[in-house]
Amino acid sequence: MKIRIRGNSVRYRLTQSEVEQFKDQGVITERTDFGNKMLTYILRASDEPELKATYDNDIITLLMPQAQAEEWTDTDRVGFENTNGKLLLYVEKDFKCLDNVAEDQSDNYPNPLAAHSHEH
Repeated sequence: MKIRIRGNSVRYRLTQSEVEQFKDQGVITERTDFGNKMLTYILRASDEPELKATYDNDIITLLMPQAQAEEWTDTDRVGFENTNGKLLLYVEKDFKCLDNVAEDQSDNYPNPLAAHSHEH
């Protein structure tokens, strides 16, 4: 799971196997060790009516409504977004990049634009 924070937006991107794990368990957790502190970020299915985020004790938790979680994991829907006060939240499936990047993308979703890039 990748997290991107830019200004007042938080974006979670999950690979295919991570989406499957989220579907099976209703939660997925990732950690980044900064040496003196650990940042934890979590995606959790919840009873909330819309996407919501909390930040406590170096833990970012993105709560996804159960109905959205089911639609997202069971269909081709790319993701959901919501404004939580001043904060814009995104949960998305992670597509393969069309340009060459160093990171392992073998578990990313096929990019729907890849078919079109061969036509030019």
